[in-house]
Amino acid sequence: MDAMTEKTVNLRGLKCPLPALRTRKILSGMASGDLLTIECTDPLAAIDIPNLLRQTGDALENKAQADGVLTFVIRKK
Repeated sequence: MDAMTEKTVNLRGLKCPLPALRTRKILSGMASGDLLTIECTDPLAAIDIPNLLRQTGDALENKAQADGVLTFVIRKK
């Protein structure tokens, strides 16, 4: 059985649509069940990332905001 991979990516400072585009690219290279944590500062990512996940079918496990940083934990389906 393969071990699940957890990856954290810092996308702070990138503006729309780059956080969503980079997230899509990273997810395409991950295996089912892997966890991806995205950290970004673009407020539009709060809309773009969930919309991206509706398109890809991947699951938003957690979403948080603190000190201007949005954090998304995504499980690859």
